[in-house]
Amino acid sequence: MSEKQTPTRSIAERPPSVANLFLDRVAATPDREAFRYPVPSAGEGPDDWRSYTWAQSAQRVYAIAAGLMDLGVRPEERVAIASTTRVDWILADLGIICAGAATTTVYPQTNAEETAYILADSGSRVLIAEDAAQLAKARERRAELPGLAHVVVIEAADAVPAEGDPEGWVLSLADLAERGAAHLEKNPDCVTDTVAALRPDQLATLIYTSGTTGRPKGVRLSQDTWSYMGLAIEAIDLERPDGLQYLWLPLAHVFGKVLLAAHVQIGHVMAVDGRIDKIIENLPVVRPSLMCGVPRIYERVYNGVAAKAKAGGALRFKIFNWAAGIAREYAQVSQENFRRTGKATVPAGLAARHRVADRLVYAKLRAAFGGRMQVCVSGSAALTPEIGYFFCGAGIPILEGYGLTESAAASFCNPRAAYRTGTVGKSLPGNEVKIADDGEILLRGPGIMQGYHGLAEQTEAVLGTDGWFHTGDIGELSDDGYLRITDRKKDLFKTSGGKYVAPTEIEGRFKAVCPYASTMIVIGAGRKYCSALIALDEAAILGWAEEAGISGGYAEVVAHERTRQLIDGYVQELNGTLQRWQTVKKFQLLPRELDVEHGDLTPSLKLKRPVVEREFDGLIGSMYENA
Repeated sequence: MSEKQTPTRSIAERPPSVANLFLDRVAATPDREAFRYPVPSAGEGPDDWRSYTWAQSAQRVYAIAAGLMDLGVRPEERVAIASTTRVDWILADLGIICAGAATTTVYPQTNAEETAYILADSGSRVLIAEDAAQLAKARERRAELPGLAHVVVIEAADAVPAEGDPEGWVLSLADLAERGAAHLEKNPDCVTDTVAALRPDQLATLIYTSGTTGRPKGVRLSQDTWSYMGLAIEAIDLERPDGLQYLWLPLAHVFGKVLLAAHVQIGHVMAVDGRIDKIIENLPVVRPSLMCGVPRIYERVYNGVAAKAKAGGALRFKIFNWAAGIAREYAQVSQENFRRTGKATVPAGLAARHRVADRLVYAKLRAAFGGRMQVCVSGSAALTPEIGYFFCGAGIPILEGYGLTESAAASFCNPRAAYRTGTVGKSLPGNEVKIADDGEILLRGPGIMQGYHGLAEQTEAVLGTDGWFHTGDIGELSDDGYLRITDRKKDLFKTSGGKYVAPTEIEGRFKAVCPYASTMIVIGAGRKYCSALIALDEAAILGWAEEAGISGGYAEVVAHERTRQLIDGYVQELNGTLQRWQTVKKFQLLPRELDVEHGDLTPSLKLKRPVVEREFDGLIGSMYENA
């Protein structure tokens, strides 16, 4: 079957919904590969990767959409998804949109209490649950969910009894698709008619912020938001129709969700696998041209490479450090020359050293990423510039972007050719930005939320009457439109001496100088001096400990005096780059890594400062005794 070109549209001419973009994509390229997904092998062999074309995807999406209609779901009613990142999540989301309904996102790690809160607060009529564990959360709190009419289970083998569910409350995804097929036989135009009737301002998604403090808030994003995002990301040339993107990000998070809109508009292949422990294994198999991630992933890759080089002996580690320095210098010089002249040139001597370093180090790193990676994108938190320069100089440019759940994730992104490490790039077309008198970044445009679900006062506090969204982030705009984030407004603090401190900047610098660092939390609000809690990367520090002849697990290693001396050296190196009032006078090593399971990090890996500070209040207090 011949393939047509998808219609070329300007952002101003965008259709009401990403559902319209999906139908256009299927019509234009039905036989082109749309998704690639893993099927775990029965034994210990590698996973088998399979594909859906756009036409095959549409068949499943239509069945899901019609199945939801058959269950009585009506336009703008909510259907929740509680699942890890997998192709079924994406097809279910498209099915919900094509049914005119709205998707409520639930992180699979969310406990039963908070899951029930989100389902009740959103008024979700149906829950699409990944497996028996997700179903159990809804069963446990069913009395609190009178409006939840059905639970649809993706992996139903262990969740739905062989005799079925007599009440009809639980059904499998296959059951839903069968109902949808029957509904389509009687109403063949039900999906296309529903999509044609969608309005731009209809609710499309309720994304609950993972909440660094308090209860999560439901962010209301309209149908029009996602069609805008698809076209805006296409306009900045982030990915191309012949590309292959590897998607592992949680789809309950807006960063993962916005990539789906771009995928539908651009039409590239999306390889989908949310298993974080499979990323390193999957990259050489999938061989993507684009991957998006959070800084923590790139920091761990860098620390892992550095630790591996160190374990290889003094000479190998010396070569790695030399090559890392060359990479950073190469990236900085080439970016600066591109900014001034439009050409990414470097002096001949630096180019020669870079070629040698490429053979010794960078080529192996690129091979580990699959050998075809053109760019990576980093978002959700600040990427340490030194790590960004390293990857850029090694031939894997990391383009930082910026946005919030309230702005549908993508408000700024670095351009492919003219990226500037340490900035989040330029505003997406159609988006307005200004810097308030106090340095806060304000945004306005079609990507901004309608408001917080059921929270009029909190909506007014950040949107007001003029439509400018107050991000809570502090930043600076260059004369040519590049944005640099300096800190989170609420994280800035003042010492008792009256000096302002931006903790994020200090924390980022430390992760750049210390290859064993996982997280640093700078303390000092109202105090005489700054101190820090430091969590170490378990794999990296245990590797060092083995080489140093120190036995034991993580807690035993971080408690060892030699470990403290090691980290103290890096803290002093950090202090040498800071103003006097910013320097870290004392620090404590945490007895464990910070993680989602303990509530230290949000599911999108953002630090919950208040939670960590409360838990380790005793350690903080010990750093200010007699102060």
